[in-house]
Amino acid sequence: MFDYTVTTSKGFDQAVEDLKNALTERKFGVLWELDVPLKLKEKGVEYAGPLRILEVCNPLKAKGALEANIRAGYFLPCKVIVYVEEGTTKIGMPRPTVLIGLLGDESLRKVAEEVEAELATALDATHLS
Repeated sequence: MFDYTVTTSKGFDQAVEDLKNALTERKFGVLWELDVPLKLKEKGVEYAGPLRILEVCNPLKAKGALEANIRAGYFLPCKVIVYVEEGTTKIGMPRPTVLIGLLGDESLRKVAEEVEAELATALDATHLS
């Protein structure tokens, strides 16, 4: 499966804040945060949202991936999204192992597996806490 997604009983804003904390605990920084409905509204387009895209990075893991294959940069930073679908807050990400697998470079598999496991743990911690 391409993505890893969890549902939570938390409200949207609480899920976003708890996700940021869970990521920080796992040494991932939020490099950029996009409030999609707000940005689209700035461009004159209405979107019912809510939808937040966080671009996150663990610097040591990113360095290792880039040193192994510079084309790993195509998939950096990692994206995690929080959205509401049919009244339920969801938190998801594309699986790093699937994305890195597109390069066909086995030297990247281990770091992708580690990043995926750490991010999945952060998503799990967010929806369970």
